[in-house]
Amino acid sequence: MDSGFTLAGKTFGSRLIIGTGKYRSFDEMKAAHRASGAEMVTVAVNRVPLDRKTESFLDHLDPAMQILPNTAGCYDAEHAIRTSRLAREALETDWIKLEVIGDPVTLLPDNEQTLEAAKVLVKEGFIVLPYFSDDLIMAKKLLGAGCPAVMPLAAPIGSGLGVQNPANLRIMREQLPDATIIVDAGVGVPSDAAIAMELGADAILMNTAIAEAGDAAQMATAMKLAVEAGRLAYLSGRMPKRLYASASSPIAGAIK
Repeated sequence: MDSGFTLAGKTFGSRLIIGTGKYRSFDEMKAAHRASGAEMVTVAVNRVPLDRKTESFLDHLDPAMQILPNTAGCYDAEHAIRTSRLAREALETDWIKLEVIGDPVTLLPDNEQTLEAAKVLVKEGFIVLPYFSDDLIMAKKLLGAGCPAVMPLAAPIGSGLGVQNPANLRIMREQLPDATIIVDAGVGVPSDAAIAMELGADAILMNTAIAEAGDAAQMATAMKLAVEAGRLAYLSGRMPKRLYASASSPIAGAIK
């Protein structure tokens, strides 16, 4: 069976990372988190009262889960760096999901600003997990800067479009066999998650697909199973694609 994956010396049995936004209630969020089996949860630093003076989803997180603050809402490296420092002080963790958005409509990442921020944060001792476009060259640069993993998008944030460029993810996996690749953004249904895992992703981070489902807990369960199935399929090795049919039973020795 799959033994999970390791980041910064910490091993996670679940390859599903879950979010905290868009849920209709705290109880719904907690039920979805439990059903997902996730061991890491991401938190938008710019959208939560870090002083804990008012109730927020921070008060409803399973303390056993690894908190992964993110810099959602940052549009330049300076803002992302400042937000990361605030997160470390308030949440007492060096982990950060680095997001630097380049366009307010598509929410596509600014890869150059992301790399600039990553270099600074790695030097300051952060465990930087950068969200970026599915670009092999940028992945190499981010890993070279000291990021322990890279987080290429499947599709724009919250779009639910699924993996738009499977060839890019497949190439990234083949060219970076030892890197930890976490697909982030764009997964809409379990089959999307399975495809991403079948392409060789080490894990998937998702939020909207679960939070906006009619039954968030049920969708979380479905996503958990899809991630597990996709991973096992990748490890198993798929059959080759063929242009023509290939009989399941051998013809040799058949009754005539």
